[in-house]
Amino acid sequence: MGVPRVSVQTEDFDLSTEVARLRGQDGQIGAVVGFVGTVRDWLPADSAQAGGPAAVLELEHYPGMTESAIEAMIDEAQRRFDLRGVRIIHRVGRLAVGEQIVLVVTASSHRGQAFQACEFLMDWLKTHAPFWKKEVSGQGARWVEAKASDDEALARWSVAT
Repeated sequence: MGVPRVSVQTEDFDLSTEVARLRGQDGQIGAVVGFVGTVRDWLPADSAQAGGPAAVLELEHYPGMTESAIEAMIDEAQRRFDLRGVRIIHRVGRLAVGEQIVLVVTASSHRGQAFQACEFLMDWLKTHAPFWKKEVSGQGARWVEAKASDDEALARWSVAT
């Protein structure tokens, strides 16, 4: 059995391991593009809490629904960009500043398709993947709202919402 295209998990991941698994599935892969997103410190630099252990991101998802939605967007990416393989890992649970949160790896015969597909999938994940994010610090907690800039990034792909 091949590597699953989507994993939603609490465990960390290793970019090199995931790239090697993907490349091993198809001898026609000529380009692999990877994106790793990390939890950034959202507190002001002059805040006593900035970068501290109390600054965490809590991610929740709806099991089954989240994976199905991501699988559907991978299908769309494969139609658009002639991909040879895709691997998406999104972590859930409590993540500290600096920890890895998301991995998107795309593989194609040619680099242009792999780069475009990686951007397309990341733009979609930021705006439409069913995850709920809460920023927690010594100053309190707040749910993260969608950003207009993320919607604008997705709009360039003409994706129906």
